[in-house]
Amino acid sequence: MQRGLASEVLRRMEQRGLKLVGLKLMQIDEALARQHYAEHDGKPFFPGLVSYITSAPVVAAVFEGPRAISIVRTTIGVTDPAEATPGSLRADYGLDKGRNMVHASDSPESAEREINLFFKQDELITWQRDSDTWILE
Repeated sequence: MQRGLASEVLRRMEQRGLKLVGLKLMQIDEALARQHYAEHDGKPFFPGLVSYITSAPVVAAVFEGPRAISIVRTTIGVTDPAEATPGSLRADYGLDKGRNMVHASDSPESAEREINLFFKQDELITWQRDSDTWILE
């Protein structure tokens, strides 16, 4: 949101054939940020993650489609923009590993947990719990 790239991220996911089923503009508070990044609690970079994600509004989105998690992660690219594949979002727009422009779930379990943090079930157009069709950015 800080650099005006939300529509580009959404556009690229839709171009990959994924269906947008949930979308929300929100300000994440510290408690939600700590829940979201709970697996990193105690690591040296945890305070920076919490600080950064709470510093500006974010767009939370849920996409579905066959192999959605792997498609989104490939489209986004690896965390370090200097190592990201050319043409990926992080290679094209990323500036710093510590100021990640986009987050994507890495497994169906993470996706379900993260979706439940940011969305109520009735805020999603569809909800397929038995397939690899969830993603949260």
